Amino acid sequence: MSTFTVKAYGAESITADLKEMNIERREVTSKDVEIEILYCGVCHSDLHTARNDWGGTIYPAVPGHEIVGRITKVGSEVSKFKVGDLAGVGCIVDSCGHCNSCQHDLEQYCENGFTGTYNGKDKHTGGHTFGGYSQKVVVDSHHVLKVPKNLDLAAVAPLLCAGITTWSPLRHWNVGPNSKVAVVGLGGLGHMAIKLAKGLGAEVTLFSRTPGKTEDAKQLGADHVIISTDEEQMKSVKGKFDVIIDTVPYVHDVNPYVTTLNISGTHVLVGYLGGLEPILNTVPMILGRKSVAGSVIGGIAETQELLDFCGEHNIVSEIEMIKMQDINEAYERMLKSDVRYRFVIDMQSL
Repeated sequence: MSTFTVKAYGAESITADLKEMNIERREVTSKDVEIEILYCGVCHSDLHTARNDWGGTIYPAVPGHEIVGRITKVGSEVSKFKVGDLAGVGCIVDSCGHCNSCQHDLEQYCENGFTGTYNGKDKHTGGHTFGGYSQKVVVDSHHVLKVPKNLDLAAVAPLLCAGITTWSPLRHWNVGPNSKVAVVGLGGLGHMAIKLAKGLGAEVTLFSRTPGKTEDAKQLGADHVIISTDEEQMKSVKGKFDVIIDTVPYVHDVNPYVTTLNISGTHVLVGYLGGLEPILNTVPMILGRKSVAGSVIGGIAETQELLDFCGEHNIVSEIEMIKMQDINEAYERMLKSDVRYRFVIDMQSL
């Protein structure tokens, strides 16, 4: 297969800082589009992959799965896009297309495994995929999204991971004007959960461990803030919520939150992978038909629905723009939660 060379930023080993490198992209096939990358959001998954926190990282690793850009080439069979269109690419660049999940627009649950935008198996080149910390990307047009023209393009980028990660459970659990939604954690995911739940018409509450985020939460659209370390405040919302979106990325006790669910309510984990400690108490679950569930990103159709919704309601992420050369510092700051609320790379700096 013919390829071409582009500049990128990536890590060559588990201990190496990210630095400039050259990578190969495939030439456009009949079903592909080529995108000049304008902006790329920075996700915790990028850092985990670069540092092999989850195991299985293939080096050199080029992260980035919150991509916004402009189409520069289209394949002969592509009718959905034309040169010059704005486009987005999220966490998925390929899937089998024929399993039950794919047939129901649930590519994120592809039974044969979806291809991640980075560190995935590239069926075209035989190597592995490289992400959006680069000048250009070539993607099968089915997995490319239309970006609303009226939105701040840089602030759209995090919608493609942080946005869809919170949108998908809000939609699956039918959040709307009569819903009472709570969000645990006010970070990249949490601030999007607040904005999107509010956009859907829900009454929105933030659970926070400290009062310091109250003003920010209300500016983002939260109606209430409950300090989760205050027993009286927690008692005041017992049995209140239909859905809780839990964005906390580390092991934590979910039991206090389960008691705040309404009958048939659901606590959805979107930020943490692993075992729960202390052990999950099933008593309130059984006695109130309450559920603890999980959700990951979203399918292509659902992500397009999110972008269209955000275009209609003028919803974007709160971002801090950085240069590509500042990514290692940004990773260190991200580990300290020193960002409000998502870094986005101006790819012109590359």
